Formats: sequence, structure tokens, C-alpha cells
Amino acid sequence: MKDPLHTALCDLLACRYPVIQTAMGWVARPELVAATCNAGGFGFLACAVMSADEVGPAIDRVRALTAAPFGVNFHMFQPGADRIVKTIIEKRVKAVSFGRGPDRQMIAQFRDAGIRCIPTIGAVKHAQKMAALGVDAVVVQGGEGGGHTGSVPSTILLPQVLDAVTLPVVAAGGFADGRGLVAALAYGAQGIAMGTRFLMTRDCPVPEVTKARYLKAGTGDILVTERVDGIPQRMIRNEVLDRIERAGGLSKLMRALGSAIEMKRETGATWFELLSMARHLHSSGGLSFSQSLYAGIAPALFRRSMEQGLPQQGLLATGLVAGRLDSLPSCAELMEQIMRDARARLVALGASA
Repeated sequence: MKDPLHTALCDLLACRYPVIQTAMGWVARPELVAATCNAGGFGFLACAVMSADEVGPAIDRVRALTAAPFGVNFHMFQPGADRIVKTIIEKRVKAVSFGRGPDRQMIAQFRDAGIRCIPTIGAVKHAQKMAALGVDAVVVQGGEGGGHTGSVPSTILLPQVLDAVTLPVVAAGGFADGRGLVAALAYGAQGIAMGTRFLMTRDCPVPEVTKARYLKAGTGDILVTERVDGIPQRMIRNEVLDRIERAGGLSKLMRALGSAIEMKRETGATWFELLSMARHLHSSGGLSFSQSLYAGIAPALFRRSMEQGLPQQGLLATGLVAGRLDSLPSCAELMEQIMRDARARLVALGASA
């Protein structure tokens, strides 16, 4: 009898369990991706905050830590995107994920190379557009998700998308355990994608002082703000976010310029590349230029928390689920618990597990 927890997603990505680790900037580094894959899930390497020169070595580092397949996440509009695409194809990773900016030609290029395309979307119309462009599956992030998020909860958005497309659908936004996995499968999804739950593991390379802020946060400490770049983002309230929330227009522009200088120094991007990225966000996202500039350089603020261990000086993107998480398991322990709890729920429901 077929295992109900071995879904089409497992076959699509050649992983044991239908659980994806999402590509969180400065978080989904080689160590976390490899640990996720070794535990039976499927990890995405966060290359959207890397320079083109860093992508190849990062992929090689994952391969040195795991023999399992994994994916890469990047933005079509980031500096050096053409070189990143070439590297991904040359390295023959299993899958790519992306947000704004994909086109039919780019997706066809990946698929011709045998690389699965699995974008993350937050609206029914975006799922339909991605299906028309020829992607292999979609991750549907409900409003409970971390970072940039929409307003429609997973329990509403997920069935809407399932009714609108015939692609395999993966549920994201509010998922952290085996109960959530079974619930997603009951809706008709082929698995779940989790970000914050994987951030809050011992295998995650984020500094312990930053993880402590996540462990401490309750649901009342987590809010959605549009003050960073004009697009709703869910974060843990901290000192930096409080200052951004209070800042006026000029203060915000000066802070954005300061962070742009920091990002230029850290990534090696030229001013032309940074301004081009801001112009793209301005033209495609309907943002003011200062908001677009901030959207382009905000990763530098996340890096302070996620890599430099300065959570009081950076930003803390999170899913709402962080408000109920109080442990830091290893990825192997997490995956074992998810599958154990999922099978227990199936037994309780009278299904074969």
C-alpha cells in the first residue's frame, strides 16, 4: 500500500519527506541546506543575497556536506543574475525557486537542463501566471508567513490555489509540525514549506544570540509593517524596527543610503547595479524610489542579525509561527518528530500510516 506521506513532491525533488526548507537570506546557508537534505527534506540555498562570484562556491560547499539533491533560490533582477543562472545550470542543481521577475524563456532554459522550477507565490493570479509560464510546482505562502507576506491566511489561499491550477502545490505560512503536514495534505497539497521552523534549529548557522530573540518572541511581539520598503513584511519587533516605524521620509532616505553603502561594500555591486535594482523594484512594484532603494539594501540589515550576531542592530524576519516555538532541535530531530506526529495523526483519523 502506498505511503500517504510519500507524495508527488517527493518524486519531483527526489527527497524522502514532503518538507521543503525555504531560502531565507543569510539563514539558508550550506550548513542548514545540507542538514535539511540529510534529514530527508529538501533545502533551498539562499543565493538572492550572494554575489555572482559566491554562488558557485556555495553550491560546492553544500555538495561537500550532502549527497542529496537540493535547490537554489535567487532573484531574476539581482546584480549578476545572468551569471547566476549560468552557474546553476552548469552545477546542475535539482531545483530553483524565485519570486518576482521570471519569464518563459528563463524557465524553459532551466527545464531544458532538467532543473525543476518551483516559485513562491502569494496570490491566485500569480499561481495561474506561473502555471502558464511552465513551472513544475508552486509554493503557496499564506499571510502567516515571514518576511514579505500577503493578507490572505493559508486556510483560505491554499484551497483557492488548489482549485485554480493543476500543478503540485506546496503549502507555506504557519506550518511547523506533523499536524500541519497532515492538514496541508488533507487540503490537497503535496507537502509543506517551512522557514522559521528551520531557522530555529541547532543546525542553522544563525548566531545563538539571534536565535534567542526568536525563542523569546511571543505572537504579540510579531507584527506586519510596511515601513521598511512599502510592502507588508512580518518581523519580530526590535530596536531597529521601532526606529524605522518612527522615522520620517528624510530620515528613512538617509538610512537607506547608508545601508546601500554597506551593501555595496559587502557584495561588490556597483552603484549602477544597485540603482538598476532599485529602478526595477520602482517600476514593477509601484514603490517610491526611497522605498525601492530600501528594498534593494534591506538584506544588509538582515545580515547584521543573521550572520553578524547583532539582532539589536538588524531586522528579524519571521513567520507568525515563531510565537509558539520554544525549542531548537536538530534538523534530523525535527524531521523525525514531524513524520512521527504526522503518522500518529493519520492513525487517529483512521488512515493507513
